[in-house]
Amino acid sequence: MRQKTIARPASFSGIGLHTGEVVHVTLKPAEENTGVIFERTDIASRPRIPALVDYVDSVLRGTTIGKGGVKIHTVEHLLAALAGTGLDNVLVEIEGGEIPACDGSSNPIVQAILKAGLVEQRAERKEAVLTVPLSYEEDGVHFLVLPNDRLKISFHIEYQNPLVGCQFESIDINSETFRKYIAQARTFAFLDEVEELKSHGLIKGGSLENAVVFGEDRMLNPDPLRSDKEPVRHKILDLLGDIQLLGMPMRAHIISFKSGHASNVNLVRKIREHLENNGGHIKTGRERRRKAGEAEVKVSARRIVMGINQIMNKIPHRYPFLMVDRIAEFEAEKRVVGIKNVSMNEWFFQGHFPGHPIMPGVLIVEAMGQTGGLLLMNSVPEPENKVVYFMSLDKIKFRKPVFPGDQLRMVLEMVKFRHKICKMKGCGYVDGELVAEAEMTAMVMDRDRLPEQNV
Repeated sequence: MRQKTIARPASFSGIGLHTGEVVHVTLKPAEENTGVIFERTDIASRPRIPALVDYVDSVLRGTTIGKGGVKIHTVEHLLAALAGTGLDNVLVEIEGGEIPACDGSSNPIVQAILKAGLVEQRAERKEAVLTVPLSYEEDGVHFLVLPNDRLKISFHIEYQNPLVGCQFESIDINSETFRKYIAQARTFAFLDEVEELKSHGLIKGGSLENAVVFGEDRMLNPDPLRSDKEPVRHKILDLLGDIQLLGMPMRAHIISFKSGHASNVNLVRKIREHLENNGGHIKTGRERRRKAGEAEVKVSARRIVMGINQIMNKIPHRYPFLMVDRIAEFEAEKRVVGIKNVSMNEWFFQGHFPGHPIMPGVLIVEAMGQTGGLLLMNSVPEPENKVVYFMSLDKIKFRKPVFPGDQLRMVLEMVKFRHKICKMKGCGYVDGELVAEAEMTAMVMDRDRLPEQNV
C-alpha cells in the first residue's frame, strides 16, 4: 500500500471547545514521508509542530501538542479523521490555537477530506506491526495490545451516570467502519462536572452544539444520541486520534479499559518503546505483498552489495576512521544496511575502558553516519565529485553496549531528501537487539566548493 495525501486543500472553521476562539483550518497536500505537520499561520514566524508523541504538551480533557511555547489544543479529532480516511502526509495550517470542535465529532472534517479527495503517492506506506503482546496498566486503566493483521480497537467504559453506565464496543478500523460507526460519535460530558471544567479554564467554547451533556436523569441535548453506543464509540475515536502520535499507522488489537487522553498518550510511548525492544517492527506495503504470495528474495547474512573497495571509492574515510566493512542491503533513496565487525584489535579499545572494552557510543553514531553517507552518495548524480557533511544529530539513544566480537548491523532509512539536505533515521543492532539510534541531518556538497582552512 502506498502513502496518500489530500488531493487539494480542504478548509473548515469553528469554535475551539476549550479556548472559545474562532479558528480556521486548511488541510494541504504534503510530500511523501512528511507525516502530519501543524503550522500556526496566525504567528508571523509560522512555527511548525509535528504530530508526534514527543511534542505532547498537555492531556487535560484533550490532547495538546506544543513546541517552543507555541501550542495547538485538541488535535485528537483531526488526527482520527486523517487516520480514518487513510491520509499519511498532510500540512495542517491553523489560524489559531485549537482545532475547531465542529459538532463534537470528526464527521465534518471527514466530509471536508472526502470532498477534496485523496491522491496516492509513490512511497510505500510504513506501518508499525506488533509481534509480541504488550500489557500496560496505570491508575485503574488497563491496556492489552495484541498482534493482529489489521488495526482493531476494543473499548470498555464504566461511569456512575446511569444514562451511560457500562458500554463495550469492538471494531476493526478501516475507512468504511470509521465513517459508519466512529466518525459521527460526539464528545460528551456530565452536567455535574461542567462547573469544575470551567474553573480550570476549559470548555469556554462548549455548548450543546458541540458536545453531548448528560444530567443525572436526562440528556440535555434536544436531539437523540446518534447511536446507543455513541459514548464508547467516541472514546474509540479519541484513542484512534491519540495513537496517531506514533507517527504511522499500526496493526494490532488494542484493548482498552477506561482509558483517557493521558493514558492513551502514555500507551503510545509504551508502544514505541516496545517496538524498539523487538516487540514488533516497521513494515512497508511492499513487504506485505511479498508475504501474501509474491516471490521473496532472502538476503544472506554474508551477501555483499558493496565491498570495502567500493566503499572507499564512495567516501573519503580511511583507517583508523573508516567504520563500515560492507554494505549488505541497499535501496536507492530509501534504505541501506551496513556491517561493522568489531574486533579486539580496534585502535580505540586501547584507551576506552581498558580491561572492560566497550565500543565508544560516539563511534557507533559515526559508523551509522558513514553508512547513511553511502546511502546519500548513491542517491545523487556524480557522487565521485560530492562529499557529505553532517549538520545535526538528534534523539541519540544508546540502549546496550557493543563489545569486541560483536557484529554491528546499521540500518539507515531516508526520512526526507530535498535541496541537497537529507534527514535519516539510524538504528544499530547486535544479534537483532537495538543498541543505538539517532536522527541525522546531512548536506551533500560539491568537492570543489569545500571550505578552505584559514592559515
